[in-house]
Amino acid sequence: MDCIIVLVDPGVSFAVLAAVAWGVYIFSLKRLFSDISPAALTVLLNSCAVVWYAPVIVSRTDVSWELMADIGPLESGVVALTVLMHAIAFVLFLYAIDDGDLSYVTPISKTVPVFVLPIEVLLLGQVLTAVQVLGVVVATVAVYVVNYEPGSLLGPIINVYGSRPAQFALLSAICYAAGDVGKRVVLQEIGIPTTLWVPILLVGVSLILLPSAVRNPPSLTRRDIPRFAGVAVVVALAEHTTTTAFAILPASIASPIVNTQAVIAVVPGGILLGERYFRLRLLAAVMAILGVTLIAL
Repeated sequence: MDCIIVLVDPGVSFAVLAAVAWGVYIFSLKRLFSDISPAALTVLLNSCAVVWYAPVIVSRTDVSWELMADIGPLESGVVALTVLMHAIAFVLFLYAIDDGDLSYVTPISKTVPVFVLPIEVLLLGQVLTAVQVLGVVVATVAVYVVNYEPGSLLGPIINVYGSRPAQFALLSAICYAAGDVGKRVVLQEIGIPTTLWVPILLVGVSLILLPSAVRNPPSLTRRDIPRFAGVAVVVALAEHTTTTAFAILPASIASPIVNTQAVIAVVPGGILLGERYFRLRLLAAVMAILGVTLIAL
């Protein structure tokens, strides 16, 4: 019955599809583009994704003059701030992994839903059931566990006050949370169409990261073009399904489901490549499924 509920709810279904698409994206990045700077890679993939998404923009975007007239300085500011929060979060994460160990900072940076929940409850008056709150917690813990390297389970969190990389990772999670709540406001309260928000976010983040990308230009060959084209399709699909989920669901429900992408990204590595700590990754996958199921109840 729980599985049926998850599949029937369109918002949850889109969030699950987004998590799968982003998981495939992360897995692809690790295997195909490890030698390209993250900023340059993001700009290139986002640009390609916008090109792929252009037919959808043209055929399905219907922006009325009434909607445009209702978008004043405040609404425009919310849109700009939401894009900026996503870009700042990404930059902070780059600082974190530049100064610290990836296995140490990544679990902290993936605690986004923990911050989304109180922000949305306090600012937007969102109300969740006790079971849904439990689902958010379980899904968030699953994302933390899947990025965790055995040692001290709470080590990254306990030492956050004395570690600059951990602080950058924590700030990154907070900014992503603010961006997720802002995305919900942009799509539901302001009413920006889904097919218009996708290119706004992709282009906006790319423009903010462009100076860093220019300073670290990639050296590309013809063999890289099909790879970029293929992964860009995944980016376009992932952003579209994510946006659709946030247009339907509260951010505090959509965010933990979409963030289970980390589970989806690492489990194939354990199956196909025999990576370490596979049992731990499977435990995280089970927790993620349980969390999503609780959220959907």
